[in-house]
Parts: sequence; structure tokens; C-alpha cells
Amino acid sequence: MARLPRLVVPNQPHYIVQRGLNGQEVFLDAEDFSSFIAWMRAAARLYKVAVHAYTLLPGELHLLASPSDEEGLGGMMQWIGRHYVPYFNQKYGRAGTLWQGRYKTSVIEAERYFIPCSKYIEFAAVRARLADGLEQYQWSSYPHHAGIRQDGAVNDHPIYWALGNTPFQREAAYIELAAQGLAGMDQRAIEAAALKGWPLGSDKWKAELERRMKRQVLPAKRGRPRKTDDSVPN
Repeated sequence: MARLPRLVVPNQPHYIVQRGLNGQEVFLDAEDFSSFIAWMRAAARLYKVAVHAYTLLPGELHLLASPSDEEGLGGMMQWIGRHYVPYFNQKYGRAGTLWQGRYKTSVIEAERYFIPCSKYIEFAAVRARLADGLEQYQWSSYPHHAGIRQDGAVNDHPIYWALGNTPFQREAAYIELAAQGLAGMDQRAIEAAALKGWPLGSDKWKAELERRMKRQVLPAKRGRPRKTDDSVPN
């Protein structure tokens, strides 16, 4: 199915994925990781985007973020690129683009998929065998959500706040949710939506999204339209 034009919905969480060109690493040392996070934090404030969760791997990045308008997400990603790519190229004596095409994004139904998507993102380092546990990986939002350290790049979503009345309650609840892992069905749904740029949610939510945005949000089904024949047979 063909990719639809990118869908950005104000005040709705979006799962964003961007990878290095030809699979190359885009973060080579701690300075690279910390510099990118600093620029991400600055860009999010500048373009009024709330970053709820993230993981940076050596060759790719994963974000969960809510833009306040239709232009903010693209503006944030472009601003980060304009700062990080020249920094990286100068530091490592290279030239040209750093990323494998444009970033991929999928708008998600927060009530159903916010927590699964947040966990999916933060488990990325464990899936990549870069850490044995979530708490062991530094370049992720999990330490913030688990109360290990505060992360100024993270803007907590109302669904995270609803986990408890105090920071300790929210952190304990999130640790328990993370310990439950991620259902295979949710993982496959998140991966498929991100790959194709489809919205992720219930059929009812997608229908409401189409009405709200006044545009198609899912590719049309394959095959020719079904013909109708109103004639009376002889």
C-alpha cells in the first residue's frame, strides 16, 4: 500500500522513528548522545512539542511526542537536524546527510496505546541487547519515569500523571507496568503503524480522526471498487 501524506494531529501523541543512513551509527560517544538530547530539549520548547518518551540507540532514535500544532513536529525535527548533523560531520570528518530518508511517524490513540508505545520505545535498548534491564541504559526516558533521575527533556503526559497521586506512586506504577513487558500483539501493531505511517488506534478512533482532520488517514483497500448493477435481468 502506498504511503499517505504525513499526518500530524495537534495535541495527540506521535511515535517517531529515524535511522542512520545505510544503517550507520549516528551516536558514537557520550558527547553525541548528550548533545542530541540537549538540542532535542531546546527544539521541543521552541516549537512547543511535548516529548513524553525517548530512546537513542547508536544507529537510530525513537520518540513519543505531542505537537501543539501541525507544523511543530516537522519544525522540531528539522531544527535538531540543522544543529546535530553539522556537529557530527565536523567532529568525525564527514559530509552529507546523516539520516536514512525522512523520519517516520504514526499518530496514536493515547488512551489505548500511550503506555504500550512508551514501553516499546524504552525497551529498544534491551531488544538491541545494549542493556540487560531498562534501568541500565542511560540514553532513554525510562530512568525519569522510574524515578531514578529527573530528565528535563521529558514532558510527562496526563496518562502518566494518572498512574498515581504522588511522584512515588506514579514511578512505582510505571515500574510495575514495565515489568509486565509488552504484549506481542501491541508490539506488532506499533511496528506496523510506524513502518507505514498509519495511525494506531481503534476503528472508532480512526473514523473520528478522519472526521476531525477532514482527510483520509488509512490507505484505500486493494482492488477495484465494487460495481453496482441496478438493471433487471431479462
